Amino acid sequence: MLYWAVIFFVVAIVAGVLGFGGIAGASAGIAQILFVIFLVLFVASLIMRAVR
Repeated sequence: MLYWAVIFFVVAIVAGVLGFGGIAGASAGIAQILFVIFLVLFVASLIMRAVR
């Protein structure tokens, strides 16, 4: 999941440099959502491992 967040982040940067604002904004939003999901799942797995 972190891999896809980085991919969308790179797409957002490239699109922003080339002047495609809409695509850059959408890609940045998707990257943020994927990163938050990754963090939530990572923290949940740490908690489950500690409880175990």
